[in-house]
Amino acid sequence: MAITQSDVVYTAVATAENGRDGRVSTDDGKLDVVVNPPKEQGGSGNGTNPEQLFAAGYSACFQGALAVVARQESADITGSTVTAKVGIGKNDDGFGLIVEIAASIPNVDAATAKSLVEKAHQVCPYSKATRGNITVTLSS
Repeated sequence: MAITQSDVVYTAVATAENGRDGRVSTDDGKLDVVVNPPKEQGGSGNGTNPEQLFAAGYSACFQGALAVVARQESADITGSTVTAKVGIGKNDDGFGLIVEIAASIPNVDAATAKSLVEKAHQVCPYSKATRGNITVTLSS
């Protein structure tokens, strides 16, 4: 279900200069990074790239969703980590993304970990935004 502007409690603002080969910064100055295409795409690889930034945001958001689900389930996720791998490649109309989310949850059994990850995928805003648009695979 989509939110409306009146539902918004926070808005992040970032500005890019020169696209994939320039700079990205937030309006509050907390993020200010050089972006360059990776060497695999013919770039210098000297800066970060949009896929790394997306992976960082997705993994942090998913970890937060995992914490919400774990509280609801009374599960101990202490020491857990979430890794997002974001791939970019050519598709029929330019380029597309693919994501792998891997969660390590050391204090629960495999079945519980799988259930928590699947439930987190249902509530994570990044997962909701990408659902039906890109392939996202989950593992725990």
